[in-house]
Amino acid sequence: MKRVGMFVWNHFTNDARVLRECTSLSKNGYDVELICIDDPNDPNVKRYEEVNENFRVYRMKRYPSTLLLLQKMYRFAVGKRWPLIPLVILWGFLVYLLPWILVPLTILVGLLLKTKVRVVWIRAALILRMMMKGHRGKYDIYHANDLNTMPQAYVSAKWRLNKKPLIYDSHEVQTSRTGYDSPWYKRFELFFIKRIDSMMVENDTRAKYNEDLYGFYPHVLHNYPSLEIQQVDDKINLHEMLQLPPDEKILLYQGGIQAGRGLEKLIEAYPLFNEGTLVFIGDGKIKDKLVDMVKEKGLEEHIRFIPKVPVRDLPKYTKNAYLGFQVLNNINFNHWSASSNKLFEYMMNEVPVVACNFPEIKRAVEESEVGITIDPHDPEEIAKGVNYLLENPDKRDYFSANCKNARKKYNWEIEQQYLLEVYNKF
Repeated sequence: MKRVGMFVWNHFTNDARVLRECTSLSKNGYDVELICIDDPNDPNVKRYEEVNENFRVYRMKRYPSTLLLLQKMYRFAVGKRWPLIPLVILWGFLVYLLPWILVPLTILVGLLLKTKVRVVWIRAALILRMMMKGHRGKYDIYHANDLNTMPQAYVSAKWRLNKKPLIYDSHEVQTSRTGYDSPWYKRFELFFIKRIDSMMVENDTRAKYNEDLYGFYPHVLHNYPSLEIQQVDDKINLHEMLQLPPDEKILLYQGGIQAGRGLEKLIEAYPLFNEGTLVFIGDGKIKDKLVDMVKEKGLEEHIRFIPKVPVRDLPKYTKNAYLGFQVLNNINFNHWSASSNKLFEYMMNEVPVVACNFPEIKRAVEESEVGITIDPHDPEEIAKGVNYLLENPDKRDYFSANCKNARKKYNWEIEQQYLLEVYNKF
């Protein structure tokens, strides 16, 4: 049984794609160890987890021990005001006696605790721990999820006498995505592209982009949800949870509450909807901004927010929706080329969609007739799409029925064969 060392730069608590890949490999003749990041703020996250007999999760310690000690000392000194003055006097006296040692040390401690140096230190130490774990694992195949784990996987796989195969699994377009504007990302990716053994991307639009950029067409592995996880009989009653009338139509967005996903446009469009309650399920960087936006517009009774839920529980919420939204904005190639997982999660649960008219998403929606596509940048266009489904319940039911056929095509149980084809070459 070949051993796989896989890396991902998150806590692995809601990463459905990585969970699917690891599970498929573990059930098809591979022994998988996933190396990810611990979350010290969540007591429910374990440093070690055994998903099944062939799939184990190792979460690396997030913060360096020295940093934790310095922070603890600093908080003690600041929190206990009475020893702060003598402590400062003592430190000043020592600096006076040994300035060539303690002055640089004082500056260094200040930098480590209060500047971006602290972030660099934390990330560098974490990357090093992941590399050490990966190298000691002596895996037969190494797998990097996205560019931010390529250094760890590359060092683990290639910096050894007996070099191992390295797979680059790019979930996003690393050279054109939010927060990745520097040209250095392309140079960084190109360095590793020349040294990998195989590459996978999410769809054909992104594969063609990669071919234009780097001169080869990578393997395509779509991010489709699992029938096994999505097809559940249980249903969480959202109407009851949110104290809504049983016949109230739930207009659902589920996923990350992040910039560029058209969520502000949804809120702007809401006053134009004929009826329904807009519900957001998820968390993210702009959630507070959206909550404030809803308050400013006086829409608290009509727009509700629910925190993110575990991957396996999400379908129980999705089933409540009259329709679902996928309204990415075209702020970069990564968004324009996406074939988002949430689109197919709606299909799995027979929820018609109002979706952006970008190529991969439009193709899936219109070929399968599971909803309508609109210009996601225009609140009036969004409202027009919503109201069409509200005013034409027969058409909405037609789209819902088509979801049953669509999910027979867009599911992980079929798609996983392409992952196994990549692995079986090694």
